[in-house]
Amino acid sequence: MSAPFDALRPRIETLVASGRPLGDILLETCSLLKAEIPHYDWVGFYLTDPGSPRELVLGPFDGAPTEHTRIPFGQGICGQAAERRETFVVQDVSKVDNYLSCSPTVRSEIVVPLMKDGKVLGELDIDSHAVAPFTPEDRKFLERVCEVLAPLF
Repeated sequence: MSAPFDALRPRIETLVASGRPLGDILLETCSLLKAEIPHYDWVGFYLTDPGSPRELVLGPFDGAPTEHTRIPFGQGICGQAAERRETFVVQDVSKVDNYLSCSPTVRSEIVVPLMKDGKVLGELDIDSHAVAPFTPEDRKFLERVCEVLAPLF
């Protein structure tokens, strides 16, 4: 793993072990990722709605406000990642038909499901203003972040 990710991993693990409220941990994770990784321009969590388990609700985020506060499973990149229970990496959103645009400045997106006991609890969503910025190291690191967070739910 590369240097920025190596430095961030223990910081996130310490945050998770802090005993602070879940919302605070998620928000601080967003802020830390956005501040430390230059191509992460919007970082947020969508959480599965307990009252409607096939719908995601916008949770803590760091970045510009979005109109997409509720996303059904299957809709857009976020909804597809939740429905398929797999990470989606879209290096150029202009080439995707089922993309929900949050901003005209977004050029790429990575969405990592947050799972526990086979259930989708939510997901980590990251937008970038650059085309094709996400590497296999981004994916591996963000999947690990979600694994570390999952026991908090």
